[in-house]
Amino acid sequence: MNKTKNKTNRVAKQLKDFWDEFKQVKFGIAGIILLLLFVFLVVFEQFLIPFPEASTRWRDITYWEDNPRSVPPVWINWFSQKDYTPTEYIEDLEYTEQNISGPITMQSSVIEYEYGYDVPPVDLIYRGTFKGNFSMNIVLERPDGNKINLVNKSFSSNTEKDFRISIINEANNNVQSFARRYVQNLPPRVDVNTVLFSQANGELFSNPTPLNGTYKLNINLIKMTEDTTIQDTRLVVSGSVSGLLGTDNSKRDVWSGLVAGIKWALFIGLMTSAISVSVGVVYGVVSAYYGGIVDSIMQRIWEIFINIPLLPVLIVLSAIFKPSIWSLILMMSLFFWVGPVKTVRSMALQIKEETYVEAAKALGASHRRIIFRHMVPILIPYAFASMALNVPSAILYEATVSLLGLGDATIVTWGQILHDAMNGGAVTNGLWWWVVPPGIAIALVGMTFAFLGFAMDTILNPKLRTR
Repeated sequence: MNKTKNKTNRVAKQLKDFWDEFKQVKFGIAGIILLLLFVFLVVFEQFLIPFPEASTRWRDITYWEDNPRSVPPVWINWFSQKDYTPTEYIEDLEYTEQNISGPITMQSSVIEYEYGYDVPPVDLIYRGTFKGNFSMNIVLERPDGNKINLVNKSFSSNTEKDFRISIINEANNNVQSFARRYVQNLPPRVDVNTVLFSQANGELFSNPTPLNGTYKLNINLIKMTEDTTIQDTRLVVSGSVSGLLGTDNSKRDVWSGLVAGIKWALFIGLMTSAISVSVGVVYGVVSAYYGGIVDSIMQRIWEIFINIPLLPVLIVLSAIFKPSIWSLILMMSLFFWVGPVKTVRSMALQIKEETYVEAAKALGASHRRIIFRHMVPILIPYAFASMALNVPSAILYEATVSLLGLGDATIVTWGQILHDAMNGGAVTNGLWWWVVPPGIAIALVGMTFAFLGFAMDTILNPKLRTR
């Protein structure tokens, strides 16, 4: 019992001594703060993003269909001369029900929307679930008193089904009729949302002026049968700005994808680094311990691997084999292990000459025991420093492969977001919010582990510590 307690106290003292030295290295503290921030984002991901299923449904178009397409983040209103309409979700709608005739009943609801912006929303979407037969009528009452009949549509289904109405698309003809009262010659393409949210005058298209105030959507749902049910109805104001980082051309929320990609970046980086450094440390120790012909052969193998250009090989292998996160980690580990070998070998050559190693040999300890019990443990601190320094390289290589469209499509990574941005013409179309945040995220994670690695190297490397 005392032996275990003494060992625990010794480990605790060593950790305290390490921390006392580590906190003297300022960029090491910065690395810890950044790492804690990323861990916080991973742990509380479900509460920090507006779309909790982003990680599993990133490529499910139906999950994002209510979002506006390719719009900037909401905070650009702070810097813009014009106010853009943010995306808004209006739920828990209240209905009044009245009987019309026999089994036919009508549910009515009035949704009030306060509009005080310069740039109108992209769309108004009314949706819910139903079973049976019903007809829908939606009338918009503008602040100036004008009423526009937007939607008249019927639905029928014997099973529970979703319905989704894009009011901007459905109301095109009626809005054109309304616009003709003020403008005789309509342009080839009528911007429905501009007409709905602008003052009705002769400059409706040439110089539209926002009509601010309270808009009322009068929704009437006429149920044809007694067993018809309509549930979970809501109105989505699909704004001209949306979310913390806007949306891409597939209507996906970029902030949700960015946060969902953190765990995969950390997993890929840490797993690749742990495997490769572990193999490299053992390889270097074995090479130094046996020496002679074994050392010569192992060093020639090391020279072959270190001279192979990694990125072209990764691209070719990813193109040949089905891309997956595990195959990518394995392929990177096959080449990353060469990194620590030379340094480990030189350190192991010195450790091999220590008296306790000679004593272990004299007592008949096996080669395996000497390597794994007496030599490798001494190199563990260096191994941790190497792991931290290898993480940025692994993340960067994954991002590069994914950028070329050869990554694992079943997960969300920052490289894939950049790949989609490249294919979607984000740069040429000025969608900077789709390109810049993933690039900054890759740089920040790389900087985090670089800070940690340099700090540990400074503390654990005697040459650096004495400078």
